[in-house]
Amino acid sequence: MASDEGRGRHRRLDRAGPLGECAVKRWNVLALVIVVVIGLAVFSGCRQSGQEEQAVELSYSVFFPPTHIQCKTAEAWADEIEKRTDGKVKITVYSAGTLTKAPQCYEGVVTGVSDIGMSCFAYTRGRFPLLEGLDLPLGYPNGLVATRVATEMVRKYQPQEVSDVQVLYVHAHGPGILASRKPVYKLEDMASLKVRATGLSSKIVQSLGGTPLAMSQPETYEALQKGVVDATFCPIETLKGWKQGEVIDSVTETSVIGYTTSMFVVMNKAVWDRLGPELQKVFMDVSDEWVTKHGQAWDQADREGKAFVKELKHEIVTLSDEEQQRWQAAVQPILDEYVTKTTEKNLPGKQFLADLQGLIQKYSAEAGQ
Repeated sequence: MASDEGRGRHRRLDRAGPLGECAVKRWNVLALVIVVVIGLAVFSGCRQSGQEEQAVELSYSVFFPPTHIQCKTAEAWADEIEKRTDGKVKITVYSAGTLTKAPQCYEGVVTGVSDIGMSCFAYTRGRFPLLEGLDLPLGYPNGLVATRVATEMVRKYQPQEVSDVQVLYVHAHGPGILASRKPVYKLEDMASLKVRATGLSSKIVQSLGGTPLAMSQPETYEALQKGVVDATFCPIETLKGWKQGEVIDSVTETSVIGYTTSMFVVMNKAVWDRLGPELQKVFMDVSDEWVTKHGQAWDQADREGKAFVKELKHEIVTLSDEEQQRWQAAVQPILDEYVTKTTEKNLPGKQFLADLQGLIQKYSAEAGQ
């Protein structure tokens, strides 16, 4: 009997054995599946985390030197973009034209030499026929007004001439004044004076009887120092920001025909498209705020520039009322010519000029000017 019972137990164990082994195998397979799933999830999470941490790195070409307030304002803009995108966008600023020189900055953005660029429309004469109107001698009272007007006009008209980039905003300096190596008291003193000027300011010099010589701001100090030019048309901030006050002796207040030089901040079109709506919104939100910041920076710089001139004990000439009227009359043909030439090119120059003058009055009144 015992032998039979033993054999029975063995038979029961034999029958249970394969089932037990199958159960173990199933648990092993299930455990393996769980491990694989967890591993894939961890790998996917790490990869996604790595993608999130990888920032979009952009280059920003700025023609101002690093010490200039406008370069510092541009750097603050770049820092704010990085902050508001939680580090998803990092912008490296290349100042003093180290990436692209001032006249090549716009085309450098178009061709991808830099992702973002800041320079002057006026440095490439004829490239921006409608926007040349921004720089006309219309009596801009200060940089904040000029900056607001310039940005609003570009956004309103969205001219074809800047369709190959994404315009972020435009800023513009306070009224251009005449800084010279000898005093200029009246229109006749302009005769044969060699004056550094760019864009439409070259025509202003001609209309006043002087001889314009085109050059960028970085070239102007040495030109004044060596007598290549006798004077420069510029915002008064330039005399400190670019140290040009050291090589002139007199300043003539010509704000009655106060022109400006409008400066673009633009991005490569393909780079802009790759950012996506969320990041694009951050760029435009920050840019909207920096319109005011740049305008205020121009005005602060003008105040510092005027103080710098006084510190150097240079003469500041104020034109008489009669002289102001003469200077205004002298530059009127520039406005007329702008309307004629833009009309010939089927551009809305007449309406553009009228809108400009209206906005200058509007923002000047708001600023108490």
